[in-house]
Amino acid sequence: MNKGTAIVGFLLCFLAGGMLMYGVDRNGTARAGGDEIAAASDASGVWSDEDASVPVSSKDPVWGSRSAPVTLVIFSDFQCPFCSRVEESISKLKDKYGKDKLRVVWKNSPLPFHDKATPAAIAAEAVFRLGGSAAFWKFHDAAFANQKDLGPAKYEQWATEAGVDRVKFNALLSNPELKAKVDADQAVGKSAGVSGTPASFINGVFLSGAQPLDKFTEIVDAQLAAAKAAIASGTKADKVYAKLAGENKAKGAPAAAADAKKPDAKPAEDDKTVWKVPVGTSAVKGKPDALVTIIEFSDFQCPFCGRVEPSLAEVTKTYGDKVRFVWKHNPLPFHNRAEPAAELSMEARAEKGDKGFWAAHDLLFKKECQGKPDAADKAACDAGQGKWIDNQVKLQDEDLMEYAKTLGLDAAKVKIAMTDHKYQAEITADQDLGDDLQANGTPHFFINGRRLVGAQPADKFKAIIDEELKKAQAMVSKGIAAKDVYAEIIKDGKEPPPPERKTVDAPVPDSPSKGLEKSKVVMEIFSDFQCPFCKKVEDTVKQVEKAYGDKIRIVWRHNPLGMHADAPLASQAAQEVFKEKGKEAFWKFHDVLFDKQGSSPDALKRPALESYAEGLGVDMPRFRKALDSNANKPFVDADMAAATKGGISGAPAFVVGSIDKGQINGYFINGAVPFGKFKKAIDRALKEADAKK
Repeated sequence: MNKGTAIVGFLLCFLAGGMLMYGVDRNGTARAGGDEIAAASDASGVWSDEDASVPVSSKDPVWGSRSAPVTLVIFSDFQCPFCSRVEESISKLKDKYGKDKLRVVWKNSPLPFHDKATPAAIAAEAVFRLGGSAAFWKFHDAAFANQKDLGPAKYEQWATEAGVDRVKFNALLSNPELKAKVDADQAVGKSAGVSGTPASFINGVFLSGAQPLDKFTEIVDAQLAAAKAAIASGTKADKVYAKLAGENKAKGAPAAAADAKKPDAKPAEDDKTVWKVPVGTSAVKGKPDALVTIIEFSDFQCPFCGRVEPSLAEVTKTYGDKVRFVWKHNPLPFHNRAEPAAELSMEARAEKGDKGFWAAHDLLFKKECQGKPDAADKAACDAGQGKWIDNQVKLQDEDLMEYAKTLGLDAAKVKIAMTDHKYQAEITADQDLGDDLQANGTPHFFINGRRLVGAQPADKFKAIIDEELKKAQAMVSKGIAAKDVYAEIIKDGKEPPPPERKTVDAPVPDSPSKGLEKSKVVMEIFSDFQCPFCKKVEDTVKQVEKAYGDKIRIVWRHNPLGMHADAPLASQAAQEVFKEKGKEAFWKFHDVLFDKQGSSPDALKRPALESYAEGLGVDMPRFRKALDSNANKPFVDADMAAATKGGISGAPAFVVGSIDKGQINGYFINGAVPFGKFKKAIDRALKEADAKK
């Protein structure tokens, strides 16, 4: 693949957008597999939809029913961070529609610049051949939960944990058929127009990137209606996918990169919807009476945020005072220097106003070739023997302090801002707003409230700006003051949907918890000691504890998933530790289980559970008797029943709210999401609790 194609692929990978967050569905149980390709649908055997516009068959890993009316084919890459992010939307789709309405099919699409992606795809294919779909999805979940650890040792570990034979797995890896299947998947993707990841086809309707849930549900709901009509007219249930996928392709339903290259193609992001996006107290560049307002959610470490700067400069050159820019911070969690850079920019604003902020902004994004001003990129600079300056890759503390000196800032104040996270509240507020608006990736723009995603060329901005200028000029001609145009445009704009709520039974007295029993707000954790995403979210839960202390009570609810063979006994063991030694011992045992999770295939087997309990001084005869007799199984089952009753099928899952009449009608948090999502839910719940006084 040439360099240009690789860049396009990487850009499409970026366009995914989305914060980290994941959950694992309870459905799916590992089954024994042979050395042949296992049927992807564990119940339906060998089948094929090779006649569909995006062909799939039992040679592909599948979640869901063969006769599900909607099929989502996902072309993905285990090393792509945006593929990891889209898993949140897909997990929520599974919860929302279930296996009878939705079928998810995996296709490998490792990008050439991800060196670990192809080996990971081959390993996953080996797991699938040995253990079927259930084993594949276990491996898949572990790989995305531990994306930084991709490598042969981990593939072997995750394969074993997925239930396949270690010896057979290692022997199968060298089989050229595995790489051939990966190549075949890529060929299918290429013919469908896939050039980046993640790429989804929903009954043949193309959706690019890690889009938010509503982008998926809009298409799924439309396809459910189309499927119902097709079945009513005589189409067999297992032929609906091929029929609708073909029809959607024939209609030209947003179909891929080939169409995206057409001059008149319009990306899904470029719609007419106006969102209510407040300017607030954010940094502004431009006049208050500018007729077009561009609000950008961005990240100083994000390379695509840097790449879009020439487009924005072209906009300024073309439109001048007709356009103003507003900056909203969204430092992404995997960019560990983005937040310190944001702190520097905020301190610059505090000391020197908006001009100071934009000066810091320009310096942080500075890219130039010293000595060869005509060299536009590093390659051209090197060829001309110039010195390439790229401040985005120089964001360590010493670099930022040097930038502070260049900007004429108070060094002591800058250091305090970065060390103490002085402006974290303002940054988090921007991130919360972005999350509400589903501005999940960076850069993400709203042009007079209209969404535009990614490092787009200047022409994409100009097309929307020209339309908005006409609209704004018409408003001014009717007597609306130019300075009031933006407020008038967004006045009736689309607002974020209300946060999801679920009603669950209040915890019983024997539920392990932290915090005061009489805390106004309870956060119930439905979790599984073998779930990798449950382990991943633990650091965030500790952050919640530190931030809120006794303002909330944190309660553990057992929710071992069917796909995790060791999880039920681990839950029973943990509950027995609680019964014998109380809360403190339970949480110590809890920490040990998550610490040991994944360290070996036997880390959560009974001998290991006994050794952990013994280390805490538990009465071992009583402990062994409890496990032998399944004494705590009814308690664990009751927690699982409470989850099911409340509409919770995965883990980790959280419900945050106040107890009222034996129930909690609280805010629902699904998966291993960042702290900001917890903070938003908890702050809302605390405010509601205070209002009830």
